[in-house]
Amino acid sequence: MGNIERLWLEGQGNTVVPVSHGKRYCYTDQESVIPREAGGPFTYRLCLGVENTLDMVEVECRLWANKGININYEVRENRRGYKAGALKEGMEHSYVQQCEFVAIFDSDFQPEPDFLMRTVPFMVHNSKIALVQACWQFVNFSDCLMTRIQKMTLDYHFKVEQEAGSSTFAFFGFNGTAGVWRISAINEVGGWKDRTTVEDMDLAVRASLKGWKLLYVGDVKVKSELPSTLKAYRHQQHRWTCGAAHLFRKIIVEISMAKEVSFWKKCYLIYSFFFVRKIVAHIVTFFLYCIVIPTSVLVPEVIIPTWGVVYIPTTITLLNAIRNPSSIHLMPFWILFENVMSMHRMKATMIGVFEAGSVNEWVVTEKLGETLLEKTKIPILEKPSSRLRERIHLPEIGFAVFLFLCACYNLAYGKNSFYVYIYLQAVAFLVVGLGYVGCFISNT
Repeated sequence: MGNIERLWLEGQGNTVVPVSHGKRYCYTDQESVIPREAGGPFTYRLCLGVENTLDMVEVECRLWANKGININYEVRENRRGYKAGALKEGMEHSYVQQCEFVAIFDSDFQPEPDFLMRTVPFMVHNSKIALVQACWQFVNFSDCLMTRIQKMTLDYHFKVEQEAGSSTFAFFGFNGTAGVWRISAINEVGGWKDRTTVEDMDLAVRASLKGWKLLYVGDVKVKSELPSTLKAYRHQQHRWTCGAAHLFRKIIVEISMAKEVSFWKKCYLIYSFFFVRKIVAHIVTFFLYCIVIPTSVLVPEVIIPTWGVVYIPTTITLLNAIRNPSSIHLMPFWILFENVMSMHRMKATMIGVFEAGSVNEWVVTEKLGETLLEKTKIPILEKPSSRLRERIHLPEIGFAVFLFLCACYNLAYGKNSFYVYIYLQAVAFLVVGLGYVGCFISNT
């Protein structure tokens, strides 16, 4: 996409619609918010970008301007501050001062024509609401096993975590896209900040500390795309996990000193939202299921209670299965893959907490695009044609060897059957370590 960072569209309804651009998105010729013939208060059109289509987007905007639509096309010439910097610069345009709300979409998102009509009224009728967040729907979840697993995890996140936070404390982490913000709330809490790679969560926390309410509307769904390559998924998970841990380090004092929120909400933010879910969960998952259980077979005197080996993972599995009954047969793969990714997330968590080298690393999540021909999308069972060093992940392979040795020892000398789980987990680490996960694009 070159240096394009933001396409701003302004309409008659005092709402600005920015579209965040990455590097590999397909051009979509569709009416994303309101159809052309609509006579309602919102008349917008979103153009999703692709590499070398800068001129196409500009021409499309001119066509709409010639039809009488109030539309502005903006290009940012640098990447300072990444997404937060782009949003901050976009909000500085003079015409934004005339607007009340800002709707944000990443460029792979495809909102329905009635999106604004279904979200903005919540804010019009309740002046205390700063954000209305819609649910994500995935158009490419069936691409491969990895995308199916992602869908299971994100469906649980939206249905349980976002909905519960919205209904109990009127707070949840903004997902960075498919949401509408009240501009006055953004300005009141200090605007967009690029101090971490989770500028969306940062803004949501600061707004909540000022007494603003956040609303999750699960029945408003926006089509989007999941990263379908392992490389893209790892970069995304590093940014999300590291950024959240880094934000906790920077904002914990601010949460503790806030006067506009109750003591219980502070406890929820510090303990439940950040400490347990953003830090402890990743560390405990990796150390318990990938280190403690496997190494316990080497020390017969160590006995792990049944609740730690059976009850807790079974409960977690059932909670996810309830949200995805059609994918219950994939739950074993979900468990094994999430345990593998826990090592990557644990590392990212430590980087964020201690502000290590790659704490502010921002790699745009590559997505293959819905319009790519199916014949160019190669399933993971075929050998990828990419360079070996880009596919191989030595930490995962080394850990697979460690688990394999533990399983062999347990099979030969152990008094329990942990080797069944450990062998399966070793295979999962090996598969991920060799890069046989996700999709890739054929060069032919």
